[in-house]
Amino acid sequence: MRNLLKNMKIGLIDIDGHHFPNLPLMKLSAWHKRQGDTVEWYQPMFSGHMDRVYMSKVFSFTTDYTDCINADEIIKCGSGYCIDLVDGKEIYYAKRDSLLPAEIEHIYPDYSLYPELTIDTAFGFLTRGCPRGCEFCHVAAKEGRCSNKVANLREFWDGQGKIMLCDPNTFACRDWEDILGQLIESRAIIDFTQGIDVRLATPERIEMLNRMRIRRMHLAWDQPDQDLTEDFKRFSECYSRKSETRKVVYVLVNFNSTIEQDLYRIYTLRDLRFDPYVMIYDKKHAAQIYRDMQRWVNNRIIWRSCKRFEDYIA
Repeated sequence: MRNLLKNMKIGLIDIDGHHFPNLPLMKLSAWHKRQGDTVEWYQPMFSGHMDRVYMSKVFSFTTDYTDCINADEIIKCGSGYCIDLVDGKEIYYAKRDSLLPAEIEHIYPDYSLYPELTIDTAFGFLTRGCPRGCEFCHVAAKEGRCSNKVANLREFWDGQGKIMLCDPNTFACRDWEDILGQLIESRAIIDFTQGIDVRLATPERIEMLNRMRIRRMHLAWDQPDQDLTEDFKRFSECYSRKSETRKVVYVLVNFNSTIEQDLYRIYTLRDLRFDPYVMIYDKKHAAQIYRDMQRWVNNRIIWRSCKRFEDYIA
């Protein structure tokens, strides 16, 4: 229980590192500061005794924190602490102390924690959940197989010039028109960081994308057994901001696909004037050929100078 007679000294540990803002920690920091508590990044050599330390990570494969923590209470939060590897598959399970209470989940984040990453940039979710239920993804188990609106833009945006949207499948939400309308009205530069579901990219939805400021469009083609060629063709035909926007497509490899299926998706996207971006599932244990494929595609200098993977590895 919180001691209401004194302000608390709160420590934060971002297990994944400081390469991308950790939203749970940003919200926890904002809430505690509102209570009058002192909040700082925990440093075992300098922080001294803390009343409470929060440890958070997004990725289950991130090595856990091993240094001694001098605190009365330690709380672990984030998706990375809710995933177990069972028979080679990631299984998500809810833990009571890993979920943020509503009053913290919906607070305006403390962007001061990551000053270099959040300069004029807002991060957050407008929707949660995804109907796809892909085996490699824990979103359906964690958030459900229905995409639901969970916030309005003003919950985490206050006029910043850029918005990094972390939604798993914005287009699957029944409130997509309201959500896209808010993004248009913001006049900010929008980045759908998790990718647009091209299968749901109807002309009506794409028309609203055309009214946004987008410098890099992210889409995905992860399932090798689904030929999305016609969907990407439709997107190219309807998406009108070709000259100013890179169209990047996440391509998952090393998960239920053959090298031939991987190359089919990569070559098809090249022919349709999209930029594939190879993502390796379980990179730690992946064969060298997948690392070669990733380097060939994701290094744009190599990608533009060497048209065929067979020539690259020859």
